[in-house]
Amino acid sequence: MSTPRRPLDRLIRPRSIAVFGGKEARRVIEQCDRMGFAGKIWPVHPREEEILGRRCYRSVADLPEAPDASFVGVNRALTIEVIRDLAARGAGGAVCYASGFREAANELADGNDLQEALVAAAGDMPIVGPNCYGFINMLDGALLWPDQHGMLRVERGVAILTQSSNIACNISMQKRGLPLAYVMTAGNQAQTGLSDIACAVLEDPRVTAVGLHIEGFDSIEALERLAHRARELRKPVVTLKVGKSEAAQLATVSHTASLAGNDRVSSALLARLGIGRVDTLPELLETLKLLHLHGTLPSADISSMSCSGGEASLMADAGVRRKVNFRALKEEQRQPLRESLGEMVTIANPLDYHTFVWGNREKQTAAFTAMMQGGYALNLVVLDFPRLDRCDAADWVTTCDAVIDSANATGAVAGIVASLGENMPEETAHSLMAAGVVPFFGIDEALAASETAAAIGTAWASPAPPPLIKAAIADGDPETLTEAEAKAELAAAGVPVPNGKTARTPDEAAEVAETLGFPVVLKGMGVAHKTEAGAVRLNLTNREAVVAAAEAMASVASGYLVEQMIAKPVAEVIIGAMRDPVAGPVLTIGAGGILVELLDDSAIVTLPATEEMIEAAIEGLKVRKLLGGYRGGPKGDVAALTRTVAAAASYVVANASKLEELDINPMMVLPDGHGVVAADALIRRRK
Repeated sequence: MSTPRRPLDRLIRPRSIAVFGGKEARRVIEQCDRMGFAGKIWPVHPREEEILGRRCYRSVADLPEAPDASFVGVNRALTIEVIRDLAARGAGGAVCYASGFREAANELADGNDLQEALVAAAGDMPIVGPNCYGFINMLDGALLWPDQHGMLRVERGVAILTQSSNIACNISMQKRGLPLAYVMTAGNQAQTGLSDIACAVLEDPRVTAVGLHIEGFDSIEALERLAHRARELRKPVVTLKVGKSEAAQLATVSHTASLAGNDRVSSALLARLGIGRVDTLPELLETLKLLHLHGTLPSADISSMSCSGGEASLMADAGVRRKVNFRALKEEQRQPLRESLGEMVTIANPLDYHTFVWGNREKQTAAFTAMMQGGYALNLVVLDFPRLDRCDAADWVTTCDAVIDSANATGAVAGIVASLGENMPEETAHSLMAAGVVPFFGIDEALAASETAAAIGTAWASPAPPPLIKAAIADGDPETLTEAEAKAELAAAGVPVPNGKTARTPDEAAEVAETLGFPVVLKGMGVAHKTEAGAVRLNLTNREAVVAAAEAMASVASGYLVEQMIAKPVAEVIIGAMRDPVAGPVLTIGAGGILVELLDDSAIVTLPATEEMIEAAIEGLKVRKLLGGYRGGPKGDVAALTRTVAAAASYVVANASKLEELDINPMMVLPDGHGVVAADALIRRRK
């Protein structure tokens, strides 16, 4: 059982700092001095008398008092001793700079043991690392950071956390106008993970949003706590999740695991929690800009204006790849736009306003105001600046002023987008941020920010999800149920299955068929891939056909399952479940039958799931068009499908400690009002 830890407040917002070591420790003092840290700094060194004008102490015991924060920049073995002494003294916490712990276990035989010893030495004192640079707090000028950085003091801003010290360095050098309150690294996360650190910085009233660069989830429970607190405080969290889970994927005999995949489960998990996800570092920074200034968006409805048809086309095409909506203009917007822009401009969204009003602040303001009165969640104006070292940017400044005027007049959320990020001068970005207008570096990045802010806003508008299932897998060898056994279990859970019965011989199969009524389906039992092995025969209409089919598959089958033939469905769907190594049991819904891999049409639902979550997953499928009566065809029984998916989800939750895998494929969706039927099913579980 892990030791309960003290809060991180003293560590990340210190009033006193102790530094241990030589070169790196000296740099920490230099950075604190340069950034105006007002607290006490105590160097600890076995031989030096003073460092940068400060008296050196010989040990933790010699310090005037227990330090709030400590930077431990000594070798890995000595690090453990220092941490033990700090914990005993009642220090607030420490950054462990040294490497050679678990991250080097392949090269150093004692790497794992040393990391465990480090955690034990810390006890209830928070430690960050090992194998990390530490953190930068630009709100208070407290830097437990042994290197250069590109940051300035701020009064409020965003926090960015990463496992990677080098990525943290890169982020600190950004020239995008994003105010950075904290940049923090977690290294090996031996004791304190990114989610725990994020929870701590979230509580700082000067922090507006949090960005996480995640290589691997440290703790699902901590991530849930972070999401819950972010929702309470209305401070958004957005992640750049990279890499794959270290836990091996289960060896499966169905389609479910290949459809799910660890990365897709990560996306579903983050979406469930109301945490945004982006794909690149530029997208992370641009999204944080929007969240810092305006928080989440109520919808993905956006407008776009530019003085070029080429830029308007770039914006429209980029929108196809994103979950954003260039909603049509309202009728009352058209006349004001026509009056300000003239007859030769096509009134649309995205809108090319040409150059007729270029350099005219009054007319531009009138046009931008008319667009911003359309009720869009975000209003974008594409504007690439000329080089300031070679050109005159006066007219571009006029356009910026017009955007600011319009945003102030309407109260709308506005952004200026440079199609090429390098064309936005840093000083322009800072001035726009100060005016409440988001300076976006790149069209794709602007739309990623819009999509992500809207996704978080939509998630927050719904009730918070129930906690994830935490059931540990039971001991015992895995077993695969027969199709008949699997269907019996599912039927008891409320999943409709065909009327059927097993038989041992061809004649017995024929007798069962006569009892059920023709036509029937005959399946060979004990065959993993029935169709490929010729162990499935459909639409058998008499006794002789059943006997002949049974005899033909007798060499591969250990018995038979005879079922009533299912009527022609509107669509075939797969419902599956598997145990993800991080998120636990998850459900998969998608296009089924032979189209599983071909269509690549599926959704992941983390568990437990509400009916609303299931409905949303079904609505997002491509096969939903078919279920809606595609091109005059019959509509599918979507209500019955939703109920059945919910029943399957409940079965998975009830059996979470022993279920390895569930695969219902295909689930036949019949015409509206006629229900659904599970044509095939597989269950793998622990004995």
